[in-house]
Amino acid sequence: MLSATKLKKVAQRQRVTVQDLGRAIVRGGLDLPDAIAAVRNWQRGLFRPLPKTEDVQKLAGALSVEVNEISDWRSSYQYAPMTARKARLVTALIAGRRVQDAMDVLKFTRKRAAPMVNQVLKAAIADADEHQADVETLYVKEARVDEAGIRMGTKRWIPKDRGRAHPIRKKACHIYVTVGQQ
Repeated sequence: MLSATKLKKVAQRQRVTVQDLGRAIVRGGLDLPDAIAAVRNWQRGLFRPLPKTEDVQKLAGALSVEVNEISDWRSSYQYAPMTARKARLVTALIAGRRVQDAMDVLKFTRKRAAPMVNQVLKAAIADADEHQADVETLYVKEARVDEAGIRMGTKRWIPKDRGRAHPIRKKACHIYVTVGQQ
């Protein structure tokens, strides 16, 4: 996946304008004004339209760098069966660390979320390895947990006084991990 901050830094360092990058990614279905608007959005971190693999390769060619220098690798776990508050405790431990250090921390963390976060981290590392990134220089760029609402199929009730019933709410969350090269 294209990294907005890396794209912006490399473009400034190489002194390449947005118009030059837009000309490089013109393809069928994306004319020059739309390509320039897309590059501006990508530099701002808005991935509308979503950059395709060929767009990232053309951008790297226009900037005369390798694809890995402007890419990040992401992985996610949708609807993880735990509350976001408890999972955030674990993701806060690994944010900003080198990948190997993060995996060691997760291995010895005694929280229910640790194996799930470790699974997501390993998937992001595998994605980076598949794209020929140097796994030794990877670090956890972002580790984030979002609310996903009440888990499906967990509508239960607990009886209370005077015939009342209170719901038992089992929450879910989305876990996102992004790794990048230093």
